[in-house]
Amino acid sequence: MADETTNGAAPAQGPQLVLQKIYIKDASFEAPNTPQVFQEEGQPNLQLNLSQKVSTLGENVYEIQLGITLTATLNEKTAYLAEVQQVGIFGANGFDQQTLEAVLSTYCPNVLFPYARQAISDMVQNGGFPPYLLQPINFDQLYAEQLRRRAEQAAQGEAPTLDAGNA
Repeated sequence: MADETTNGAAPAQGPQLVLQKIYIKDASFEAPNTPQVFQEEGQPNLQLNLSQKVSTLGENVYEIQLGITLTATLNEKTAYLAEVQQVGIFGANGFDQQTLEAVLSTYCPNVLFPYARQAISDMVQNGGFPPYLLQPINFDQLYAEQLRRRAEQAAQGEAPTLDAGNA
């Protein structure tokens, strides 16, 4: 039988994470050496840069920004540069500080990554280049590396950086 005080809904148990919104904050594509680059021979050199930023929007509301920049060079010329800032707004309640930081630095970027990957892929293909599919990224490993660097800084007496997940 339903509990009268909750109007038939089960009482909330434990921590809760709610995805409120996913959107692209910024996206760009540049192909500065077209159409000449289409005539170039060889394999492009691809460089991937990843960044992550956590901002507090309000009580228990966080904006997670996953930035991906893919640069392709061919014979020392930039073939293309595709960049996206994929963002999600998450509500998080009932987490201790350490667990909250881990969730915001690992789980949330994992939610955003497929959207950012699709945006990059679409821009590259729409720019006239062969499709490019980003390989999965292990955000748990990146977060573990960040924690290791913080521990080293603390052991060396340096002030730890408040770098919210930049990789």
